[in-house]
Parts: sequence; structure tokens; C-alpha cells
Amino acid sequence: MKRLIQRGLMFGNLIHIDSPALVERYNRALKHLTGKVTDLRDFHVDISGYSPEVGDELDDDLYLNQGGCNRQFILLTTQQKTAPLLDATFSMSRSILRRFIEENEAQLFALTAQDAVAGEILNSVYAISDPTRLFDIRRLEIEADTTRGTIRDAEALGQKIDRFMEEDDAWFDDVLIADMIGLAKRTGDVTRNPVRLKHMGFTQDNFWTSHFGGLYLFRNTKETAVIACGQKDDLGDLPVQHVFDLDDRNRIAKFLKDNGLVEPIVKARGIDAGAILRQKMDFIVVDAAQEAGVDLSGATRRDIRALARAHAAKLPEEFHGLRDLTAWAEDAGPWPRITSDHPAYFYTLRAADNPDAALVNQLLAELTRKDVRQLFICHKQLFYRLYAGWTDTKKSYVADFLEREYQADKAGARASLFGHDAPMDDRPAAHDPAPDAVIQRVGPWGAVRRR
Repeated sequence: MKRLIQRGLMFGNLIHIDSPALVERYNRALKHLTGKVTDLRDFHVDISGYSPEVGDELDDDLYLNQGGCNRQFILLTTQQKTAPLLDATFSMSRSILRRFIEENEAQLFALTAQDAVAGEILNSVYAISDPTRLFDIRRLEIEADTTRGTIRDAEALGQKIDRFMEEDDAWFDDVLIADMIGLAKRTGDVTRNPVRLKHMGFTQDNFWTSHFGGLYLFRNTKETAVIACGQKDDLGDLPVQHVFDLDDRNRIAKFLKDNGLVEPIVKARGIDAGAILRQKMDFIVVDAAQEAGVDLSGATRRDIRALARAHAAKLPEEFHGLRDLTAWAEDAGPWPRITSDHPAYFYTLRAADNPDAALVNQLLAELTRKDVRQLFICHKQLFYRLYAGWTDTKKSYVADFLEREYQADKAGARASLFGHDAPMDDRPAAHDPAPDAVIQRVGPWGAVRRR
């Protein structure tokens, strides 16, 4: 993994903690949450305050996420909002933490100037012993305070101030006044500078979890489903209409289409569909070259395409399907019949414009593992796991490509791949080998057939 770390593709954007004051605050929060402390004086943290160095020192990578269920967090600076979340067990955890920081940024900025803020993402489930427990997770809330209880004291002071202002004989209540003075010494003037974090709750019906080998839960869709990355038979009875695993390609394709979760890349407006498809073809060539033992050191796009021309007959069906679709999209080639049985099918899709687009793109990355760019962007945990098993030449090629093509403009790359504009309503007649009615009925990928 060294080359990924050196290029900022692994552990990138972590926040460096190296000042004695911040380390001391971190230890207070860590002791408060877990009863543990670190002897390190220099480490990095993610958005939740998790540090891979501290996890290594404590021999516990889940020291802020015991049981992988209720994520605890330590905030030392609001800059953590831009950091990744390492080893996430739920897909929604990072977005919840980022929104919490952004919605309370001014307050958190003031609080973290003097202390660490420690908290937890709470739900009603404390242990996930079997898959059915995942369906009890719906409402998530954030509970947070400084290690010295500043928010708790501020709330208590506010209540005492209200009492002091409302009760006629409060001026003669020496105990009440003494309590107010004591609390004010710790919180400051809460009438001028209120210390209060927004009470934030989140409802999450559709999400991914790493539990039980990886599961995608869709409960807020027209049809409900669980898609398992392992064997579906191991899950038992689940309270959804459909239970699939990744081998159920036809059924997954139908579910995604019927619930409006995906759209064809070639029908999306405002993107260069041909360029995206050609890049996917290059990744498939790289994967085939790895299996054939071809050295890819220093390979350019021209080299990859020369390799594709020289060995076209030996390339997998994914390559040929995408080549035919590219020819149809750009050169008025014949209509390609890429059904859900075809290995290239899921490579031709991206998430439709809906609130669960990130989740759907992650699922598509799971189904199109040769597309290393989408895999890296949408499902880093799977990317790192697969990367460890690649040949050295493929590792080098992929790391160089991601540094050159993605790191240079992350926002632009994401927008070109996954951004949404109005759907394409029409195409030039010369590029449309099938009647509009047929396209409307079956989509540009062809009909989705049942087994």
C-alpha cells in the first residue's frame, strides 16, 4: 500500500495532530469515551477522530466503533469535516458527521478552541447479532459535548437564568445565584454567546453495511430488497420483498431499473459518454493484461489501446460489449444488444438522479470491479482489498492513473462521471439506429430478461 500512501490515495486528507495541547485534549476525550489513552505525540485523525496510528498502538482498529454499530467521535477542529471516514461499517456515517459539523460549525469552532468535543451517533441498536437487527436501524441522532461538559453546563445555566428572571424572590436565593456564578465561570456569558448544538436526527432507510459480508438495504423504494455481497442463503428470512446476491444479475438489473435507481451512461446529458466508456475499456484491457502477465510499467493510454488492438480476440466480453456501445454512441454503429446477461451490462450504467445516488454507484462499483476508477471513488474499502491481490505492474499503473487523472481534479472527475443534468430527450437521427419507441421501452442497453 506504500505507493498509494505516497500518492495521497490512501490515508489522504487526514488531519495531522502534532501539538501538545491537541494531543492532551484528544487523550481527555479518548479517556472519556473508551477509558484508554495514547502515548503518541504525533498522529493523524479522520472525520470521526479515529487515528490509524492510535488504533495500531492500542491493537484495536474499532476503538471508536465497538461492535461496528454506534460510531463514537472526537472533534479537535472543524477542519475534520473534509477528512475521510476510515473503515466505515455504515455508508451513512460520514455524511451524518459532515452535516453535523457544517450545521454547527460556528459553535464547534468556539468549543474546540479550548477543548475536544466527544460524542456518538446513536440508534436503538447496540449489537448486530443477526441480519434482522439491521432493520431496527432507522432513526439516528447525534449526542455530543466537550470533555468538561460545557454544553451540559450551559444548558443548566440557561435554565437557572430563566428561573432567576421569572421568580419574584430569586434575588434573595443565595444558592441559585452561587450556582449561576459557578456555572458561568466554566461556560462564559451564555446570554451573549449561547453554547448550544443543534439537536440533529437522521432517518436512513437505504444504506450499505459491512456486516455479514456486506449488505445493501433498500427499504424506501417502490420494492424493498437486500443485496448481499456474500451468500444470500446465509441471511435467513428478512422483512423485504427481495433478497439477492451478486450472482443474481438479472434480478438486480430488473430491481434497479423498476425502481428508477439507474440510468444508461449514453443517455445522460452533459457528459462525454464515449470518453467514459473508452476509459472503462482501458481498465478491462489492463485487467486482462495482468492475467496474461504483461508488464504495464509506464504504460500510456496509447500503449493500452495498442495492446487492445494486438490482442482483441483474447479480450473478455465486457470489452467487446463496451466497444459496440461506444461505436453506437459516437459513430452510428449497429444497435448493441447488451442485456443484463451480458458481462458489460452494469458497466453501461450509473446512478440516476435520486437521494441514494452515492449508494447505487457504490453497488455498481461492486458489480463492475474491473473499473478501478469507479471502484476507488465509490467503494474504497473494496478497492483496497482487491488492490492487495493485484500484480505489482497493475498496482503501479492504477496508482499512476489515479494520481494523474483523478487527484488533479477530484471534483471535476466526480461531476463528469456521476453529476446529473436533465436527461437526454433526443439524439440526432443519424445516431439513432432504433426507433424512439423501442428505446423508450427497453433502454439503450436492450431488454432486461428474466432467467
